Amino acid sequence: MDLGSAILSLFTPWPFFLMALGTGLGIIVGAIPGLTGSMLIALALPITFYMTPIDAMNLLVSMYTGSITGGLISATLLRMPGTPANVMTTFDGHPMAKAGMAGRALGLGIGASTFGALFAWVALATITEPLSRIANRFGPFDYFALVIMALVLIASVSQGSLLKGLLSGALGALFSFPGSDANSGEMRFTFDWWQLQGGLDNLPVLVGVFAVGTCIADAVSIRERGDTIAYARKGILMGLGDWIAQRWNLLRSAAIGTWIGILPGIGANVGSVVAYTVAKNMSAEPEKFGTGHPDGIVASEAANNATVGGALIPLIAMGIPGSVIDVFLMSALLIHGIQPGPLLFQSKPEIVNMIIAACLVSTVAMWVMMTASAGMLARLMLVPKAYVLPIVLVFCVVGVFASNSRMFEVWVMLAFGVAGFAMERAKIPLGPFVIGFILAPLAESKFRSGMMMTAGDWTPVFTQPFPAAMLLTSLVLLAWPGFSAWRRRRVATA
Repeated sequence: MDLGSAILSLFTPWPFFLMALGTGLGIIVGAIPGLTGSMLIALALPITFYMTPIDAMNLLVSMYTGSITGGLISATLLRMPGTPANVMTTFDGHPMAKAGMAGRALGLGIGASTFGALFAWVALATITEPLSRIANRFGPFDYFALVIMALVLIASVSQGSLLKGLLSGALGALFSFPGSDANSGEMRFTFDWWQLQGGLDNLPVLVGVFAVGTCIADAVSIRERGDTIAYARKGILMGLGDWIAQRWNLLRSAAIGTWIGILPGIGANVGSVVAYTVAKNMSAEPEKFGTGHPDGIVASEAANNATVGGALIPLIAMGIPGSVIDVFLMSALLIHGIQPGPLLFQSKPEIVNMIIAACLVSTVAMWVMMTASAGMLARLMLVPKAYVLPIVLVFCVVGVFASNSRMFEVWVMLAFGVAGFAMERAKIPLGPFVIGFILAPLAESKFRSGMMMTAGDWTPVFTQPFPAAMLLTSLVLLAWPGFSAWRRRRVATA
């Protein structure tokens, strides 16, 4: 199945239904404050056990696309971002809506989201295969160094201090160790629990940290309400004048979002922050940002949606998740016995083409659904959390239990739900935790494979060009916050 055939297949009844269902659910979940795309995809993972890999990726990628965009509705009308990626949209979307231009604010966001997603799709369709051919020449030490850089990179840009980001990644790696040693076959860190002999499954850990942890946090703040704005449809479609006026902002923000998406483990929230900051710094009227300026809405939404296609590039080409949600997509592939990475184009080209096709068609479907149903979605946001959270928890328990038909997985899920809630309260980011949990076994496997190839010599990690460059980049990322703080102190005392 080539890319053209994959796109056409999405317009046949069953694939089209899955694509539309995934996009619609993603938009709805993204629009409800407190629920995220990560939670939705975590809940959907058990369902994919009973699907073909092609159908599973169609559904999950469509959910990914819809969830990022849906958050702009609550960010604009409630000043409560539906997802972390929409935080910057609140700065200008909500003031514009308060000024009586809610439809225009949403229209700018929807148009920019669609443009950013289509821009990144072009990169996904053209860059991924050449990058996979380059990655196919990587040795074990190259992969080890790349994974280390990914872990350091997400820790360095996570919310809070670098130390907390590193601690989170280290905890995730630690919880990946129980079970059978992949090289020797010996049991480790099982504490004589036979249930741990197979290690901790991805599903209960991920569902616990994100879905259950989020439910606990939402239950604690169940009475919180945003500043609601009445919805008016006028301006829901971007006019030709807006497209012309925003052309450079759209291109620049989409390019920033795509590039940041490609960098392993960063995510849409960082992309929107960087694009918003650049747009403000390059604007002739930066003082208007934060007061309802169209440039701020366009920059934030073009960038955060562009990270979706950008983040899929390293997942497909190198087997490295480009964002937290890509961890779930990677888990879905592994569930079906498919290893993402440079050989995926040769071993399962139909999977690659379906991911790329679903990214394109779901973007178009997202624009249609958002434009047509923004008013209905605005009312949906007012559904009390007290009705939503019990349903989500039931789906969590049923889905995780069905994965292995063991209550042990349910207890693991609940334990990690409490841990995820506690980490959030302590301002310890969850992103590095799940990236560490998923990637640490890959780093260990590649490092030990390299050691076996070199008869125990680990010096190629520092002497070969690519691993040395990746480790040097990691050191710079670790040292940069300290250097920046020292420079600020020096300027302050000068």
